[in-house]
Amino acid sequence: MINSETGIGSTCQKGPPVVATLPEIQALLGEPRFNWSDPAPWTKLEQEFGIEFPADFREIVNAYGSIEINGQLYLKHPAGHLLHSLGEMIRGDLELWREEDMAEFLPSPAGANPGELMPVATATTGEAVFLRVPDEPSSPWRVVVQEFDSPAWTLYEMTFSEWLLDYLRGRDVTLCSRNFAPDRPFWEFLP
Repeated sequence: MINSETGIGSTCQKGPPVVATLPEIQALLGEPRFNWSDPAPWTKLEQEFGIEFPADFREIVNAYGSIEINGQLYLKHPAGHLLHSLGEMIRGDLELWREEDMAEFLPSPAGANPGELMPVATATTGEAVFLRVPDEPSSPWRVVVQEFDSPAWTLYEMTFSEWLLDYLRGRDVTLCSRNFAPDRPFWEFLP
């Protein structure tokens, strides 16, 4: 984990990242009820941005849809009929993070080119979650979390599913679920 600032305490536990699977996420978060199988919205979104989103991210979002996790983390699906669309969120966030006064708060530019950051989730607590586009097609996608209320950002050398699993387990991944879900992780559909 690379942090742009040091010395920030956390009430979340730290631990090594683990390889995550959808069943492990479901065991903590509960059964999904969206279960999307049509690839068309993803194909359209990927053609628009010229990237192919990582399979683990697609699998999780297809299973759960547009949801709020622990009253804190927002995940959105690209299906056009949804009120909360991943495509609309990405377009708006790219515009925001490309502004000169906002770009300085990221370790690399927001966008879809190799090494750039693709915004994929937000939090009620002010964090923005990005997937770092791999430098090479065979390289893994990584997660960057930017704390909106400060210039701090953290690069996590893990996949999205690993990062989400750590979040659900209450580990320190910039967002901390322990305060929002003291008993166990939960989710609900976005209205």
